[in-house]
Amino acid sequence: MPVSFFSEDVDFDLIDPQNTIKWIEGIVSSEKLSLSNLNYIFCSDEYLHNYNLKYLAHNTYTDIITFDQSEVKGTIEADIFISIDRVRDNSKSLGIPFDQEIHRVIIHGVLHLMGYRDKTKKEKEAMRKKEDSCLSLHFN
Repeated sequence: MPVSFFSEDVDFDLIDPQNTIKWIEGIVSSEKLSLSNLNYIFCSDEYLHNYNLKYLAHNTYTDIITFDQSEVKGTIEADIFISIDRVRDNSKSLGIPFDQEIHRVIIHGVLHLMGYRDKTKKEKEAMRKKEDSCLSLHFN
């Protein structure tokens, strides 16, 4: 299967993973890309913080880190680490359901792999708009 979900140091299972996989595959296909291997690793703040320090030299907490391993143009292959702690805190602070926020973060990583960026204000706005568009396909 090209999309897999794992947990490291947290007890977390995604609700209806098969539906989420179909959604991810549809988004990737709509961008005329192919999906080779995509691993999601759900973890704690501390676990992801250690990865952020070790591999990116960032001493910050984050909700997601995406490691692109694609070697063929137009093909997605990656490991995406997601902090369940950050997603829970963000969903509370934003006043949105956890399920919606976890799916926003899930697709955020995929969008990065598809070439979307979020460093500038304009890029962030485009990324958020694309996230919202993708979420509307999943939750409607």
